[in-house]
Amino acid sequence: MSEQAGISTAKEAADHELVLAFGRLQGAANRLEYILGRALEVECGISHLMFEVLLILGRAGEPGLSMRAVAQEQVLTTGGATRLVDRMEAAGLVTRAESPADRRGKLVRLTPLGEETTVRAAQVHVENIKKYFLSPLPEADRARFAEDLRILSHTARDVLPRLP
Repeated sequence: MSEQAGISTAKEAADHELVLAFGRLQGAANRLEYILGRALEVECGISHLMFEVLLILGRAGEPGLSMRAVAQEQVLTTGGATRLVDRMEAAGLVTRAESPADRRGKLVRLTPLGEETTVRAAQVHVENIKKYFLSPLPEADRARFAEDLRILSHTARDVLPRLP
Protein backbone atom coordinates (compact mmCIF):
# COMPACT_ATOMS: atom_id res chain seq x y z
CA MET A 1 0.00 0.00 0.00
CA SER A 2 1.28 3.45 -0.86
CA GLU A 3 2.45 5.71 1.96
CA GLN A 4 2.14 8.74 -0.33
CA ALA A 5 1.02 11.88 1.56
CA GLY A 6 1.22 9.93 4.83
CA ILE A 7 -2.06 8.15 4.16
CA SER A 8 -2.26 4.42 4.72
CA THR A 9 -5.79 3.94 6.10
CA ALA A 10 -9.26 5.22 5.30
CA LYS A 11 -9.30 7.00 8.68
CA GLU A 12 -6.05 8.83 7.83
CA ALA A 13 -7.52 9.74 4.45
CA ALA A 14 -10.70 11.11 6.04
CA ASP A 15 -8.75 13.06 8.68
CA HIS A 16 -5.99 14.43 6.43
CA GLU A 17 -5.81 18.20 6.96
CA LEU A 18 -5.79 18.98 3.24
CA VAL A 19 -8.72 16.67 2.53
CA LEU A 20 -10.61 18.30 5.42
CA ALA A 21 -9.74 21.83 4.27
CA PHE A 22 -10.89 21.20 0.70
CA GLY A 23 -14.04 19.48 1.98
CA ARG A 24 -14.83 22.53 4.10
CA LEU A 25 -14.33 24.80 1.08
CA GLN A 26 -16.59 22.63 -1.03
CA GLY A 27 -19.19 22.33 1.73
CA ALA A 28 -19.21 26.09 2.31
CA ALA A 29 -19.52 26.74 -1.43
CA ASN A 30 -22.39 24.26 -1.78
CA ARG A 31 -24.27 25.66 1.21
CA LEU A 32 -23.74 29.28 0.14
CA GLU A 33 -24.78 28.39 -3.41
CA TYR A 34 -28.02 26.99 -2.03
CA ILE A 35 -28.71 29.93 0.32
CA LEU A 36 -27.85 32.66 -2.19
CA GLY A 37 -29.37 30.81 -5.14
CA ARG A 38 -32.63 30.25 -3.28
CA ALA A 39 -32.83 33.97 -2.46
CA LEU A 40 -32.43 34.81 -6.17
CA GLU A 41 -35.20 32.37 -7.06
CA VAL A 42 -37.58 33.66 -4.40
CA GLU A 43 -36.88 37.39 -4.76
CA CYS A 44 -36.08 37.65 -8.49
CA GLY A 45 -37.56 34.56 -10.15
CA ILE A 46 -34.26 33.36 -11.65
CA SER A 47 -31.81 30.58 -10.84
CA HIS A 48 -28.26 31.34 -9.75
CA LEU A 49 -26.99 29.89 -13.03
CA MET A 50 -29.26 32.26 -14.99
CA PHE A 51 -27.95 35.13 -12.89
CA GLU A 52 -24.37 34.14 -13.70
CA VAL A 53 -25.18 34.14 -17.42
CA LEU A 54 -26.86 37.56 -17.09
CA LEU A 55 -23.67 38.85 -15.44
CA ILE A 56 -21.47 37.38 -18.18
CA LEU A 57 -23.62 39.03 -20.83
CA GLY A 58 -23.68 42.31 -18.91
CA ARG A 59 -19.90 42.25 -18.70
CA ALA A 60 -19.59 41.47 -22.41
CA GLY A 61 -21.90 44.27 -23.56
CA GLU A 62 -22.70 44.69 -27.24
CA PRO A 63 -22.87 42.92 -29.58
CA GLY A 64 -23.21 39.95 -27.18
CA LEU A 65 -21.55 36.55 -26.86
CA SER A 66 -21.65 33.34 -28.83
CA MET A 67 -23.25 30.29 -27.27
CA ARG A 68 -19.80 28.72 -27.18
CA ALA A 69 -18.43 31.64 -25.15
CA VAL A 70 -21.36 31.40 -22.72
CA ALA A 71 -20.80 27.66 -22.38
CA GLN A 72 -17.06 28.10 -21.82
CA GLU A 73 -17.56 30.76 -19.16
CA GLN A 74 -20.00 28.59 -17.22
CA VAL A 75 -18.21 25.27 -17.83
CA LEU A 76 -21.31 23.92 -19.58
CA THR A 77 -21.64 21.83 -22.68
CA THR A 78 -22.82 23.81 -25.68
CA GLY A 79 -26.07 21.81 -25.51
CA GLY A 80 -26.52 22.73 -21.84
CA ALA A 81 -25.85 26.38 -22.59
CA THR A 82 -28.34 26.28 -25.47
CA ARG A 83 -31.08 24.83 -23.25
CA LEU A 84 -30.37 27.43 -20.55
CA VAL A 85 -30.41 30.31 -23.05
CA ASP A 86 -33.62 28.91 -24.55
CA ARG A 87 -35.29 29.18 -21.11
CA MET A 88 -33.85 32.66 -20.59
CA GLU A 89 -35.07 33.75 -24.01
CA ALA A 90 -38.55 32.37 -23.28
CA ALA A 91 -38.54 34.44 -20.05
CA GLY A 92 -37.64 37.57 -22.05
CA LEU A 93 -34.21 38.00 -20.40
CA VAL A 94 -32.04 37.52 -23.48
CA THR A 95 -32.32 37.56 -27.22
CA ARG A 96 -30.30 36.05 -30.02
CA ALA A 97 -29.01 38.24 -32.84
CA GLU A 98 -27.03 37.68 -36.01
CA SER A 99 -23.28 37.71 -35.50
CA PRO A 100 -21.53 40.39 -37.56
CA ALA A 101 -18.43 38.16 -37.71
CA ASP A 102 -20.17 34.87 -38.60
CA ARG A 103 -23.35 34.88 -40.66
CA ARG A 104 -24.22 31.38 -39.43
CA GLY A 105 -23.63 32.23 -35.78
CA LYS A 106 -25.89 33.89 -33.26
CA LEU A 107 -24.92 36.15 -30.41
CA VAL A 108 -26.75 36.20 -27.11
CA ARG A 109 -27.41 39.59 -25.51
CA LEU A 110 -29.48 41.06 -22.72
CA THR A 111 -32.94 42.45 -23.35
CA PRO A 112 -34.14 45.51 -21.40
CA LEU A 113 -35.90 43.08 -19.01
CA GLY A 114 -32.64 41.12 -18.72
CA GLU A 115 -30.81 44.33 -17.83
CA GLU A 116 -33.42 45.23 -15.18
CA THR A 117 -33.39 41.70 -13.77
CA THR A 118 -29.60 41.70 -13.59
CA VAL A 119 -29.57 44.95 -11.62
CA ARG A 120 -32.30 43.82 -9.21
CA ALA A 121 -30.75 40.38 -8.72
CA ALA A 122 -27.31 41.92 -8.13
CA GLN A 123 -28.75 44.17 -5.41
CA VAL A 124 -30.29 41.15 -3.68
CA HIS A 125 -27.16 39.07 -4.21
CA VAL A 126 -24.76 41.70 -2.81
CA GLU A 127 -26.81 42.03 0.37
CA ASN A 128 -26.83 38.26 0.82
CA ILE A 129 -23.11 38.01 0.10
CA LYS A 130 -22.48 40.56 2.83
CA LYS A 131 -24.72 38.68 5.24
CA TYR A 132 -23.68 35.07 4.59
CA PHE A 133 -20.22 35.28 3.00
CA LEU A 134 -18.46 38.30 4.50
CA SER A 135 -19.96 38.95 7.92
CA PRO A 136 -18.87 35.59 9.40
CA LEU A 137 -15.22 36.42 8.54
CA PRO A 138 -12.98 38.74 10.55
CA GLU A 139 -13.04 42.13 8.82
CA ALA A 140 -9.24 42.26 8.61
CA ASP A 141 -9.15 38.98 6.61
CA ARG A 142 -11.88 39.69 4.05
CA ALA A 143 -9.82 41.38 1.32
CA ARG A 144 -7.07 38.73 1.47
CA PHE A 145 -9.66 35.95 1.39
CA ALA A 146 -11.32 37.46 -1.69
CA GLU A 147 -7.93 37.74 -3.41
CA ASP A 148 -7.05 34.15 -2.52
CA LEU A 149 -10.35 32.98 -4.03
CA ARG A 150 -9.62 34.95 -7.20
CA ILE A 151 -6.23 33.25 -7.48
CA LEU A 152 -7.74 29.78 -6.95
CA SER A 153 -10.52 30.44 -9.45
CA HIS A 154 -8.19 31.72 -12.17
CA THR A 155 -5.69 28.91 -11.61
CA ALA A 156 -8.43 26.28 -11.91
CA ARG A 157 -9.92 28.03 -14.96
CA ASP A 158 -6.53 28.02 -16.68
CA VAL A 159 -6.15 24.26 -16.15
CA LEU A 160 -9.49 23.45 -17.77
CA PRO A 161 -9.42 22.51 -21.45
CA ARG A 162 -10.94 25.05 -23.81
CA LEU A 163 -14.01 23.99 -25.74
CA PRO A 164 -13.32 23.20 -29.40
